[in-house]
Amino acid sequence: MKKMGAKGQRRLKCIHIICACLWVGGAVSLTLMNFFMRPADESALYGIHLAMKFIDDVIIVPGAVGLLISGLVYSVFTNWGWFKHTWITAKWIINIYGVVFGTFLLGPWVNSLAPMAREMGPACLSNPVYLHNVHMLKIWGTLQVSTIIFALVISVLKPWKRLKEI
Repeated sequence: MKKMGAKGQRRLKCIHIICACLWVGGAVSLTLMNFFMRPADESALYGIHLAMKFIDDVIIVPGAVGLLISGLVYSVFTNWGWFKHTWITAKWIINIYGVVFGTFLLGPWVNSLAPMAREMGPACLSNPVYLHNVHMLKIWGTLQVSTIIFALVISVLKPWKRLKEI
């Protein structure tokens, strides 16, 4: 298959970095909001959860999907390959885990909060389902942020040798 030239690789790298910024920045923001924002009233509670849903839908999801697609393009159209380096394999695992985990667990938990806040108002703060979802987002959202930051670090440091050298 024909490989991408240097100019195309620079453009792809820009897209890849922008997508990483979106995913990491959005995920960090969402996690910090979940831990530190304390609403003054029920409309603020609803607004916070609506903002969290917005960050998830408009920043995190496009960033994660963009990383997945640009990673595929890197693997197919450049010499980096799919599994040539251990750090690339680790990034693939983290990216696929992050997309699947975010889609099927974190996303539904985030999406459930605003409707509960709108329907129940401050009473949702004592609702077991609401409290469970917030608690799960604190635990698993923090793990998600940690793993994607780890992927970012290994992208820069490239810490492991090529698989063929091992």
